[in-house]
Amino acid sequence: MEKLLLIFQTPELRKKVFIVGGLLVVSRFLSSIPIPGVDIARLASFLESNELFGFFNIFSGGALSNLSIVMLGVGPYITATIIMQLLTLIFPGLKEVYYEQGEIGRAKFNRISRYLTVPLAGLQAYGFLNLLISQQVLSSLTLFDTITNIIIVSTGSVFLVWLGELISEQKIGNGVSILIFGGIVSQLPNTVQNLLVSYDPSMLPTYAAFILLSIVVISGVVFISEGERKIPISYAKRVRGNRVFGGSSSYLPLKVNQAGVIPIIFAVSLLLFPQFIAQISALISVDLSLQLNSLVNRFIGNQIVYSAMYFALVVLFTYFYTAITFDPQEISKNLQRSGGFIPGIRPGQPSGEYLSKIINRITLFGAIFLGTIAILPNLTQIVTGIQLLSIGGTALLIVVSVALEIMKQVNSQLVLREYEGI
Repeated sequence: MEKLLLIFQTPELRKKVFIVGGLLVVSRFLSSIPIPGVDIARLASFLESNELFGFFNIFSGGALSNLSIVMLGVGPYITATIIMQLLTLIFPGLKEVYYEQGEIGRAKFNRISRYLTVPLAGLQAYGFLNLLISQQVLSSLTLFDTITNIIIVSTGSVFLVWLGELISEQKIGNGVSILIFGGIVSQLPNTVQNLLVSYDPSMLPTYAAFILLSIVVISGVVFISEGERKIPISYAKRVRGNRVFGGSSSYLPLKVNQAGVIPIIFAVSLLLFPQFIAQISALISVDLSLQLNSLVNRFIGNQIVYSAMYFALVVLFTYFYTAITFDPQEISKNLQRSGGFIPGIRPGQPSGEYLSKIINRITLFGAIFLGTIAILPNLTQIVTGIQLLSIGGTALLIVVSVALEIMKQVNSQLVLREYEGI
């Protein structure tokens, strides 16, 4: 409470909070403007029965549930960023730009990602519209209406990315993450209202157990998100003239969940890909599209097979993404160049092998955690037997991670201003 008062007592921080709040209001306003010809009842039924699109509804901040002009949310930008990170494995030049050119290189990397967002938004918009028409959620569109809606939806997605950049400039968190956070939190009043409407006194023990389980899950998410293994690092003493440099000790923090929520996005994108192909195949043959849709829906409808596949893909992609973003050999080389070493381990390749062994062990726990979080809605529905009592593990992970990041950023700015006052 004291820090909250400090935020509003500091003119610069107060201004940043109001700017971020205003931009969030704009994004929520856009998410309430639907495209023409939407059957809201059929759309709600479709999203409830299709968990993959329910997941994308989270990342669109609920905009997909309204079929709004920003229904894709920041999904195309996230996809573009993932593609660019994967391309660093193929093109050494791109890897050099991202890892070795510092802030300038990352700015170039992000600029290319934004350019890639535009065609991806167009493709995703076309695929979504086709799917919704086939499910009779959306009335049939003429060619002109289809092109118009694709342009509107793509523009909406790019506009949200721009809003995210404006939020990031305020230095109190990642803009794209805050937009997703705002969308998830905005759904809470509706969820509480639905629970109150469907309240049954005989189910009181179930509700109590659900609340207890929710507290345990939130605690677990915080514990794993903040959990890290600290590798001690020592620096050799160096004498230059009459001065002695180095000789200090530090540590290298290895987070249990190095990959964040990205493996879940990877897994869902891969599970969604066959459905996207089924919709695109309508350009070749309508009968082929119907057959492929039938096969995909049969797979998604089998909760046991779907959950097992989902869990396995999340675990696999956690290892994959961690391998992309964390290179033990490169870390060990950087340590050696700066005169640092791990006590008891020789610098160079042995240090890289040691770090690789450690990261593989802690990633196992992070991967199992993410896999469990991904299939948590299915598990809670099976245990409680109530559709509304579903702990959105992915949504919780995003909300907790973003909230912790905002707290850290705000604390750092408050500490900076305390030093300026001194």
